[in-house]
Amino acid sequence: MPLMSALRRIKLSLTLMLLLSIVACAPSTPGEINVKDQAEFKQAVANAKPGDVIRLANGTWKDFEILFTGTGEADQPIRLTAETKGKVFITGQSNLRLAGEYLEVSGLIFKDGYTPTLQVINFRQDKAHLANHSRVTEVVIDNFSNPERFEADYWVAMYGKYNRFDHNHLEGKRNKGVTMAVRLDTEDSRENHHRIDHNYFGPRSVLGSNGGETLRIGTSHYSLSNSYTLVENNYFDRCDGEVEIVSVKSGSNQVRGNLFFESKGTLTLRHGDNNIVEENIFLGGRVDHTGGIRVINKGQIIRNNYLEGLTGYRFGGSLVVMNGVPNSSINRYHQVVNAQIENNSLINNEHIQLAAGSDAERSAIPVDSQFTRNLIVNDNGRDTFTLYDDVGGIHFADNVLNNVKSPQLSEGFSNQSVTLTRAANGLLYPDSQGLNDVGAKQDLVVLNKDDTGVSWYPKSDPSIQFDTGRMIDVTAGPGELREAIEQAASGDIIRLADGDYLLSKVIEIDKPLTLLGDNRSKIEFERSTLFEIMDGGSLKLSGLVISGKRSPDNVGNSVIRTSPYSMLVNYQIEVQNSQFIHLDVNRHFNFLNVAKSTMADSVVILDSHFSDVSGAILAMDKEADDYGIFNVDYVIIKNSSFTNVQGVLASLYRGGTDESTFGPHFTLINSVLTNVGKGSKNKSKASIYLHGVQVTNIKNNRFSNTPAIKIEHTVGEPVTRMIKNTLIETPLPTVRELHSQAENTAVIKDNYIR
Repeated sequence: MPLMSALRRIKLSLTLMLLLSIVACAPSTPGEINVKDQAEFKQAVANAKPGDVIRLANGTWKDFEILFTGTGEADQPIRLTAETKGKVFITGQSNLRLAGEYLEVSGLIFKDGYTPTLQVINFRQDKAHLANHSRVTEVVIDNFSNPERFEADYWVAMYGKYNRFDHNHLEGKRNKGVTMAVRLDTEDSRENHHRIDHNYFGPRSVLGSNGGETLRIGTSHYSLSNSYTLVENNYFDRCDGEVEIVSVKSGSNQVRGNLFFESKGTLTLRHGDNNIVEENIFLGGRVDHTGGIRVINKGQIIRNNYLEGLTGYRFGGSLVVMNGVPNSSINRYHQVVNAQIENNSLINNEHIQLAAGSDAERSAIPVDSQFTRNLIVNDNGRDTFTLYDDVGGIHFADNVLNNVKSPQLSEGFSNQSVTLTRAANGLLYPDSQGLNDVGAKQDLVVLNKDDTGVSWYPKSDPSIQFDTGRMIDVTAGPGELREAIEQAASGDIIRLADGDYLLSKVIEIDKPLTLLGDNRSKIEFERSTLFEIMDGGSLKLSGLVISGKRSPDNVGNSVIRTSPYSMLVNYQIEVQNSQFIHLDVNRHFNFLNVAKSTMADSVVILDSHFSDVSGAILAMDKEADDYGIFNVDYVIIKNSSFTNVQGVLASLYRGGTDESTFGPHFTLINSVLTNVGKGSKNKSKASIYLHGVQVTNIKNNRFSNTPAIKIEHTVGEPVTRMIKNTLIETPLPTVRELHSQAENTAVIKDNYIR
């Protein structure tokens, strides 16, 4: 080989080697990786580099346990998103786990399923592999609830540090468990500096037990640790799960700029010290049990908050400062020390509670605390303060009241005439320029619901709406009524022509429906029940006559029953201007019979008549395990009569000593009970049996030849009133305190006995 040729070949080889070396060392260009199935997704994650975007194909991904791991960079995170935001549905038994650094997830919808693990979205793979500096944004979780109502899980669990959860939509959690939790159970998750912002926390219905918080930061076990979590500019829309909407159980957090709309419960500083709550807006709309801020522990700052139209009391008041337990264990109530409550506006609220919860255990009064420059205005001039103990440890200064007659607190308060005008931001402020430094600041920003969550997913109204659909006319022809019910849509009204209807099958109600007659439509049934309420069902009966004369000779028949299985969706029963007769073919024939793990938002009976019933009218007492669970939130009976009922008019049971719920509620007004509750099979030996009911109002009724009402108080400070009733051959009610050593607070007066 010639020398020059050999040298050229050597030179060429060296050049190629150099080029290959340069290519190998050069950083790769971030790319977009489109995946069509789970296998492709796993491969994409395994090969992902900083700046890469993994896109899930539009469509439905069922039974997809997403494990998203990797190490991105601050300016080049690894992203997981949808081909088109809002068009990728994660269904079935699915979840999402993030682990690594600088990861971002967006654009997914979790719907029509539930997590097979404890979380839907989890900022860790396992205890050893957490997510840090990572973000979940524009993700929807909609009614993604375990079908077992009291099988607990979280929708979102935040671990690690410096993570962000923002602009997400979470709506319709119906099973037990916190909607979103910040977890501090490892050192690597404390002092986390998470940011939770611009999320839409949509309606969460009453759970009927503890474990229905919307957001919890920490737990009591780690409550002496700091979290440094920022919760800002979130919209809490009718979050009614339990007493605590937001439960802060750690220290050094900030909760600011959030809006709480008609949400039952409070933002509760339950455990942990040195938290800041500022510039939040609470709009109650006069809805029952809407509350504001509850203060416990040391160094809490409550400033520049606006609270209007809140009706809550006791632990659910507009502003509640608690008593503590001396030398409290970590999971009880620590004393309020050095609380700074300043420049808050409390407008047309029902209750401000100071030294709340005072009893033999909670005897440590608030100390070294300041209550300054707060504006308290009520249109009716009512004093909203309730003092449960010595409040000498709170220094009051420069506060303003609105023409309160004989205020309990005068030192540190100016009691004067205050007129308010609604400003451009929708909030009320004093007209007087001299009050500019009192109450919340004039330029407080009111969060718009549309600025939270995602723009491409609707914020729907989940409330049950009777009589909003079409009118469907039916006759008494064979099977016509049953067929109409099966084919009807939510909110439809089925109008029955005059005549006799005989139903040979159980009618399943799986949507809100109204059956309407004019009192000449009579329904009889040949099965053990007429209507069975399924998940998603609610029923209104108006102008009907329903007879049990053709029912089978069985023990335990009913006109209405709930599904025997766990129901996630709370239901409603409404009866108007109807008659129920001959419900006595055998023992224990009830009008309404419910199962465990079912919950009625309300059962309403108006202008109706019940006669010859061998069981109970309302048997809503199946949660007898004493865990604080119950079957109905509101029972309302007005202008109705009950004659020859062997069982109770109503049996309601909420056992245990848990204090996390507001119900049940029982109202009986302008009604007549004749010979009710005297059957030999009535175990309670009462005409009405109320165990653990929190609010009872019995007024202007006539009781004739009935046993006494039996009321058993369990927890809290129940409100029981029996006023202006006529009792003929009927004793006064018995009221027992089962756990409290305090004096009975029931009001029983102005009843006529003969």
